[in-house]
Amino acid sequence: MSDWLEHSVQVTVEVPIDFVWNLWSDLEQMPRWMKWIDAVKIPEDNPDISIWTLKSGIWEFKWKSRILKVIPNQIIEWESIDGLPNRGAIRFYDRHGSSIVKLTVAYAIPGVLGQIMDNLFLGRIVESTIQADMDRFRDYALQTQSSAS
Repeated sequence: MSDWLEHSVQVTVEVPIDFVWNLWSDLEQMPRWMKWIDAVKIPEDNPDISIWTLKSGIWEFKWKSRILKVIPNQIIEWESIDGLPNRGAIRFYDRHGSSIVKLTVAYAIPGVLGQIMDNLFLGRIVESTIQADMDRFRDYALQTQSSAS
């Protein structure tokens, strides 16, 4: 039995929507701004599947995800199909020259682990980490855009 925890964070990025969409859509680049993501691989024979590796200190988790829904410049939705149970969506909001990027992530905590660890404590760590990831994404997007200009 597992408990699902869900977190949503967002960031405003002062670059056009198509630019942030293109950066985020390249999943293999995620380790550039996501602290705990060590690697993302896309199999050549199935671009809707991605293989993720998360590392944090002594912990390492791997999982496969499947893209469930894509609407260009609006949403990418996924769920894990093997390994660490998780699901979520990244949403993009066009603000005509700038963009709001909102990440929602849900993950399963095994019942035993959930009882040992305070879910609120764990939740605060995860939420602050993904907010910092989104802030790094904003900085990466601004840096990449200025380099491209």
